[in-house]
Amino acid sequence: MSSTVLITGAKGLIGVPLVNLLLSQGKTIHTLSRTPTNKNPSIKEFGWDTENGYLDERSLEGVEAIIHLAGENIGEKPWTNKRKQQIISSRTKSLQLLSGAIRSTAGANVKTLISSSAVGFYGDRADEILTEDTPAGTGFLAETCVEWEQAADRAATADLRLVKLRTGVVLATAGGALPKIAGPIKAGFGTVLGTGKQWMPWIHIDDVVHAYAHALEHDLVKGAYNLSSPHPVTNQAFTQEVAKVLRKNIWLPHVPELALRIALGEMKAIVLSSNRTDSAKLQQTGFNFRFSHLPDALLDLYG
Repeated sequence: MSSTVLITGAKGLIGVPLVNLLLSQGKTIHTLSRTPTNKNPSIKEFGWDTENGYLDERSLEGVEAIIHLAGENIGEKPWTNKRKQQIISSRTKSLQLLSGAIRSTAGANVKTLISSSAVGFYGDRADEILTEDTPAGTGFLAETCVEWEQAADRAATADLRLVKLRTGVVLATAGGALPKIAGPIKAGFGTVLGTGKQWMPWIHIDDVVHAYAHALEHDLVKGAYNLSSPHPVTNQAFTQEVAKVLRKNIWLPHVPELALRIALGEMKAIVLSSNRTDSAKLQQTGFNFRFSHLPDALLDLYG
């Protein structure tokens, strides 16, 4: 059991509630930031700069586990060649920097590395049921996740337990995909994307943070895990369920795939890729989802 945890990406969608959960469990939390402020007395914040290879080695003092969430937002800007490289390097260079610090810092005693990954690892797989043994897919999302996980593999040593959590579409009202989907529905302009048959491996934010805490505390949790609800749904079912919870009607026709290709270019993969993930492996470690079914998750968030 780890009492002092270093978290990267601690100010992000997953990082903020995860820090709060671990603090409530009595953990000592260290974080890494490009602009540390130390405004929160409950957290020890340290500086790092992945582009220039700098990391304050004091951040590793007493640390037994690292949770790595940092990385550029995949959907924030268009996928120019430069932007693609930023997305990949923000994940791989940060892991390389952490790995070097673990090895070089005197007295470092890190036993566990939990690295975020994503279901984009599988690419667009139609109706195929995807387990952790399913080979990687094709396309930029898959390429990013493969390089991301390979960097985590290189960071692991013989004495370091490595966990890679392939996260699905995180449902939260504070950010992520859900407000972008719910906003047009609230305004009366919600619609299904493409055919609507593409599978969405969703997961409630509470289940995400509790899964990270579960992986932190259970030494038998090792390797890659799909972090998504046991019951993925199609884009059409997801859109209709959000509309139902918000008491709105979906009256517009589907947005044609061609229109999405023209509007988004290669980024269309974010909304059109189909990932029918299976989370049985994670459940077999003793993890229980609080929100297994989409209606319950949406009612908790919006009800």
